[in-house]
Amino acid sequence: MMIWDDIFLEVDFWINIVSIALIVIGIYGIVFSQHLLRMVFGLGLLEAGVNILLVKAGYQKEAIAPIVTQASDTMMSNILAATAQMVDPVPQAMVLTAIVIAAGVQALALSLVIRIYKKYGTLDSHVLFLAMERDRHLSLNQKD
Repeated sequence: MMIWDDIFLEVDFWINIVSIALIVIGIYGIVFSQHLLRMVFGLGLLEAGVNILLVKAGYQKEAIAPIVTQASDTMMSNILAATAQMVDPVPQAMVLTAIVIAAGVQALALSLVIRIYKKYGTLDSHVLFLAMERDRHLSLNQKD
């Protein structure tokens, strides 16, 4: 029983659980929701879960930030010895880039949702599909 207590008390375990839960909830919201706004929110949850996993991938216990300022010769030897204990900055840079891209995608998706609502008066995907099919048939009949 002691082993399970140690596992449940680990922070890494709970970070994994939360991030995987966000990913699963996001995928569920995208796939099974009929409401466009819920799909956009599901996409946001999915992106947040992936970002948390990426940050966790670059984390190392008892490591230092990879910031070097005014390095002298004696400091350079200490820095080279400490590079094995530095946090990898690449996942952090990827997450920052992903957050910026996600903000743009969310803004574009919300603007499309607003335009769809103004044109069709609903955000239900099944009703929208029928309305778009009706519009397509009307435009095809007008061309003839």
